[in-house]
Amino acid sequence: MQGKRVLITGAAGFLGSHLSDRFIKEGCRVVGMDNLITGDLRNIEHLFKLEQFEFYNHDVSKFVHVPGELDYILHFASPASPIDYLKIPIQTLKVGSLGTHNLLGLARAKGARILVASTSEVYGDPSVNPQPEEYWGNVNPVGPRGVYDEAKRFQEAITMAYHTFHGLETRIVRIFNTYGPRMRLNDGRVLPAFIGQALRGEPLTMFGDGSQTRSFCYVDDLVEGIYRLLLSDYVQPMNVGNPDEITIREFGEEIIRLTGTDQQLISKPLPTDDPKQRRPDITKAKALLGWQPKVSRQEGLKITYEYFRSLPEHEIQHKEFTQFIK
Repeated sequence: MQGKRVLITGAAGFLGSHLSDRFIKEGCRVVGMDNLITGDLRNIEHLFKLEQFEFYNHDVSKFVHVPGELDYILHFASPASPIDYLKIPIQTLKVGSLGTHNLLGLARAKGARILVASTSEVYGDPSVNPQPEEYWGNVNPVGPRGVYDEAKRFQEAITMAYHTFHGLETRIVRIFNTYGPRMRLNDGRVLPAFIGQALRGEPLTMFGDGSQTRSFCYVDDLVEGIYRLLLSDYVQPMNVGNPDEITIREFGEEIIRLTGTDQQLISKPLPTDDPKQRRPDITKAKALLGWQPKVSRQEGLKITYEYFRSLPEHEIQHKEFTQFIK
């Protein structure tokens, strides 16, 4: 990878910033692109002093021009939390459709390989557990979550069309719940929501009876899986996540033990279309990439908790609320 030039969209976001770090570490020249609608320049400010990094403040839903050669494109621009995509539903649909179309066109013009970030949300509220890549999903296209779920499903479809019709080198990663430093504390996802409530001394809010399951992958493991998929020959969608499944209630109790607090878990009504189960089948990633998660949830949560605890007090105290968990 030494000397390769890589465009990473959504570079100022949680995953995009960690990917930028990884590709610079591999000796690449990284072009970061983000319109900062949900990203934060603080996530990449340590990279601005490097010659190998350049940044474009740009919305990929509009025409994308990057001068010079590109070897790889990683498309990670998209709101990913319920708070965000419920606030900006049109932009969420546009970045998954128009943005993906623009970047596929750029990849074709540059002769670059492109990896697009899809999500476990393409499976909707699944009737199969764990979810293999062959499962087509159970998605409500007109429900509140549809703006995100269907944007990602369209993204996969147009990416595969560019591969089959134009012969473009494409990769599709389906990302399951991921956590680690640089997550936003109040973005509506269950892990930062629980830790934020614990830090503020509030009860931890779960929806329904807490029997829903999630499977949490530490960010370093996820980045490794994405890196291997990009360099592989596999063109079909691939799950990358941690199959260690836990109920929301059990997870809340785990957070209470981790933070040493005595908060209670309280229940609120289960939201519309909330997935009851979320666990990746990573058989393909193991067999084809030689990849599986290495960081235990206990280890990863300690690191993540210390990161959140180090944030300025005003960020910890700031609260946003959504009727969805992810």
